[in-house]
Order: sequence, then C-alpha cells, then structure tokens
Amino acid sequence: MINIVTCNFQSEKVCEQIFSIRQTVFVIEQKVSREEEFDDFEKSSIHYLGMIDGFPAGTARWRVTENGIKLERFAVLNEFRMKGVAQAILKKVLEHVTPTGVYLYLNAQVTAVGFYEKNGFKKEGPMFTEANIDHFKMYYVRD
Repeated sequence: MINIVTCNFQSEKVCEQIFSIRQTVFVIEQKVSREEEFDDFEKSSIHYLGMIDGFPAGTARWRVTENGIKLERFAVLNEFRMKGVAQAILKKVLEHVTPTGVYLYLNAQVTAVGFYEKNGFKKEGPMFTEANIDHFKMYYVRD
C-alpha cells in the first residue's frame, strides 16, 4: 500500500527521509551537484513523501513562483520504481494545487515526459538542459 505524507518542515524525520531520497536519486544516480539539488526554496516548498508499506520510496515538492505553481523534485528510489509511487504522489500534489486555479507547470526530464503526458501535462517550448539533464517545460491542462 502507498501512503503519501505532506511535509513543510514540521517533522524533521520526514524531511530527512525526503532529502535522503533526493540525495540518492539526483546527486548519486544522476550526478546532479548537491548545491544545485538542495536550494533556497526548501523551506518555502510543500514536500511530499511516498511510502510503500512504511518504507520511504519517493518524493516531490511544489512551490509558488512568479509564473504560477511549479511542481519539482519528483524522485523515486530505484527499488520502488514502476510500483505506482510517482503516480500516487502526483495525484496527491494535483489534489492540493489544482483547485487553486493557478497555472501549474514543471520541468520534466526527457525520460519522464510520457509519464507526465499521461497525467494531463503538455510540452511547452523547446528542449533545454538543466543540471546537465535534458528537460521540457510542461504545463497542466485542466479538464
């Protein structure tokens, strides 16, 4: 069973689990610099932790920007991929932010574009490189 926990720095343990997942996926696996991965927006973002049977499995966050609400830092540990964790986290994030009516967007790694397209996002603009990884900006299309 997948359980999603929301965190905005009230629980130190949850934040440590979130940061550990991001360290593993982005810094170790994808070779993103720690300075790029962990930024000044940590405390102003709303973070999500996806758990499978009590084990921390994946994470994401969102924050308000001058352009709208930006969904970021979606990461799932390798051993939990393809088990619905990313889908569950994205669903929970969208439940929280879609009712605001604000423009929702994200920068999707090229390998994740199909996942986001299946979940209501459309590509916007040309491919670009962020943290040495190819991305597309995508926005959420409301029903």
